[in-house]
Amino acid sequence: MSHECEKNKKRSGEHPIKVTRRHFFQECGVGVGKIALASLLTDAFAAPSFSAPPGAMPNPMAARKPHFAPKAKRIIYLFMSGAPSQLDLFDYKPDLLKYEGKPLPPSFTKGQRYAFIRADAAVMGPRYKFAKHGQSGAEISEILPHLAKVVDDICLIKSVKTDQFNHAPAQIYMNTGFGQPGRPSMGSWVTYGLGAEKNDLPAFVVLSTGAGISGGAANWSSGFLPSMYSGVRLRNQGDAILDVSSPAGIDDRLQRDSLNLISELNQRTLTRDGDPEIAARIAAYEMAHRLQTSAPELMDLRSESKETLELYGADPDKPSFARACLLARRMIERGVRFVNIYHEGWDAHSDVAGNLKGNCQATDQASAALIMDLKRRGLLEDTLVIWGGEFGRTPMVESNAALGRSQGRDHHPTAFTMWMAGGGIKPGLTYGKTDDLGFNVVENPVHVHDLQATILHLLGMDHERLTYRYQGRDFRLTDVEGIVLRDLLA
Repeated sequence: MSHECEKNKKRSGEHPIKVTRRHFFQECGVGVGKIALASLLTDAFAAPSFSAPPGAMPNPMAARKPHFAPKAKRIIYLFMSGAPSQLDLFDYKPDLLKYEGKPLPPSFTKGQRYAFIRADAAVMGPRYKFAKHGQSGAEISEILPHLAKVVDDICLIKSVKTDQFNHAPAQIYMNTGFGQPGRPSMGSWVTYGLGAEKNDLPAFVVLSTGAGISGGAANWSSGFLPSMYSGVRLRNQGDAILDVSSPAGIDDRLQRDSLNLISELNQRTLTRDGDPEIAARIAAYEMAHRLQTSAPELMDLRSESKETLELYGADPDKPSFARACLLARRMIERGVRFVNIYHEGWDAHSDVAGNLKGNCQATDQASAALIMDLKRRGLLEDTLVIWGGEFGRTPMVESNAALGRSQGRDHHPTAFTMWMAGGGIKPGLTYGKTDDLGFNVVENPVHVHDLQATILHLLGMDHERLTYRYQGRDFRLTDVEGIVLRDLLA
């Protein structure tokens, strides 16, 4: 109770005063404006507090302890943008061959939404043969011969489902837990919660191969978190980051003096205003300076052995998915906490067989090599590798003469497959099951938020406690749902 309220109580004697809305907002010194200001200040200072010696610059990316002991220390996320066909790669359904050319029963398709086909479109069987591999006996398509060699090291999850059925919203949903741009990405949440292991490279790095990414930079944005937690996208050739190299005539001493002056001015403003974006700017200047040395060394693969380059199928000087996977291994060795590799081009609305063949030739060897390379270096046990797209593909065929499409598959959000390896995941496990036509999940459904909750758990973070207050409410990666999939944990 404010001092003004106490005076009013004394003036009223033993009788309590009648508190009206006007009295509450005016005489008790609360005020609508002050309520709004308090909310804004709460949001502005919601980032973690960072301590530093007197007079020293705070380190907003300092390493922080997780909620509990982690199984994984870092993540490499191989994002197959465009959505691979689970029915032709992982989820073998011989019954589709029986019904090929016929429509699915209405009981399957009732209430479903599709991007380009009708619900009564004809069934299309798997385009490739399957076989069981390893001691686990997991079924893998013949166009994934390299993954078949490491099948006992991975966990196949055949029952993933999402709430989105178009590419951009589904990619953003998989990466941020929400179907619209503006929320922090998974990598941003991880670096917000854990900070950086080292300071020579960004904690969260993004690489891409193939065509364009439908969801764009929203997939690795920090959203409403301070911008220091955004993913840093590295280029596939030339300078890793544009404009990192010093201009002609600028030597190291001049650059260092300039940075020190800028840092001093920014530090004064940070001390005065407390704006976390100023701390982000200070960190960005310092990181850019360090990248002038660390980035060229990182990107130069000529130090790798011939055997390693051949294992991945990587040309040191040629951009490729293989080169990106090898770079990812080099990044985590140098302290990068979260690496996203986007390989675009899986959107097979036509010629699904040809699309898969080309993309598997580009990605299969390197994906398996990454598992083998991490394992032999003792890094797989605490590095979580994730492989998958934003949704799956339909059991029904997509053919549209007007669009020049035939023998393709449409978007399918209700059931698809992903795999994970290392970092506390149970190896050699096939989890979840779809019906005989691969249409719906019938056993152990895995929602996107369950997947995200499990990933954070493996990193030692409780997805319900990893929150950030923004615009008056606490947000989290998993929104208001999500459970940890404990059956997947080693």
